[in-house]
Amino acid sequence: MLNKICVVTGAGRGIGLEIVKKFSEAGARMIFAVDMNEQDLQGLEGRFSNVRPAKLNVCDRPGIAAFVEQVKAEFGQIDVLVNNAGITRDNMIGKMTEEDWDAVINVNLKGVFNMTQAIVALMTENGKGSIITMSSVVGTDGNVGQSNYAATKGGVIAMTKGWSKEFARKGAQIRANCVAPGFTETPMTKDLPEKVLEAINAKTPLGRMATAEDIAEGVLFLASEKAKFITGQVLKIDGGLTL
Repeated sequence: MLNKICVVTGAGRGIGLEIVKKFSEAGARMIFAVDMNEQDLQGLEGRFSNVRPAKLNVCDRPGIAAFVEQVKAEFGQIDVLVNNAGITRDNMIGKMTEEDWDAVINVNLKGVFNMTQAIVALMTENGKGSIITMSSVVGTDGNVGQSNYAATKGGVIAMTKGWSKEFARKGAQIRANCVAPGFTETPMTKDLPEKVLEAINAKTPLGRMATAEDIAEGVLFLASEKAKFITGQVLKIDGGLTL
């Protein structure tokens, strides 16, 4: 990761924060930790010399454009984009409101489009880059009560496969891949009932939920030069849950 300029969305906590830590430890030149929650970003800059927090909403297209221009003016490049920001608004289809549908689509799907569209232009100028988007096993295998979430996580896989062809078609070494976690220990899952957690562990061949570090290690690999000939792929990190 030496000399790489990285952008990680949803970086204030959970998997996003762990990705920032891994990139920092791997020697990235600068990591922009993007999140819309300013409170979650507090203290990041002081903890890591090569991390800079940036308050930004992935639905704010003018704000994204201004952010990318600032990074370009200072560094002239963005080498890695991790589309990690995401929300859930779960409910059975008969009870899901239009507002809950739209909120999840706007953040999880359109937000990925917004960030990628703005940043891939700079990657194209430099002829290289790695884009990693967080999908989910829900996007490949579905789940009850998550129509909106599943649609977005399946959608980013389809976009990624198209991008892997589109962004490299003129010879640029721009790679696009997805990581699809299974159930993971994050602030989003910590409030699940104990019986639900036991059932998840029982269905998982490796017998536990993933940690944020498990997921971040996969992201680090895809971002690094070790994965320089890998593109258009979905890396499942689920302990065998979907076998």
